[in-house]
Amino acid sequence: MSPELVLATIVLIPIVVLLALRVNATLVFLSLCLGDVLLQFVGGDANDLLSLLSASGGQVHVNSTDSLLKIFLLLLPVVLTTIFMIRTVRGNVRLLLNILPAAGVGLLGGLLVVPLLPPGLANNIIGSAMWVQVQRAQDLIVGGSALVCLLVLWMQRPKTGGEEGKHGKKHKG
Repeated sequence: MSPELVLATIVLIPIVVLLALRVNATLVFLSLCLGDVLLQFVGGDANDLLSLLSASGGQVHVNSTDSLLKIFLLLLPVVLTTIFMIRTVRGNVRLLLNILPAAGVGLLGGLLVVPLLPPGLANNIIGSAMWVQVQRAQDLIVGGSALVCLLVLWMQRPKTGGEEGKHGKKHKG
């Protein structure tokens, strides 16, 4: 499979999944950011983490550079958020609005996952012309996606004011 096709698949799968399952992509984007923080601060101590989580309590030996473990740490919050947030986007307008954050998840996910792939596959993708274009747009992808997700998040805040006075409180007469 060509590196361009692999990269396109890595980017498109989250978009399709989030839209098909009607998952709030803004929360998934934030979970992806959390996964990156976990990877940065916990990834180096993967051996200790696995020992802590291991049922036997014995020492588990894992190379801290293991790409699968790093991908697991990166994507665990994303997968859990996706599962818990299925069908949280209601209405066609909100689903359309969800497309931009979903694209942000796919693009940022690609930027974060590709360097963690096994060396042969990662080198093929990183050596492609498409990856060079993605790298050039990295600042725009991260900044634009973060801004779009914040705007969508702010737009989804609960309505306050006049409605509460009508239905939320009883007035003494």
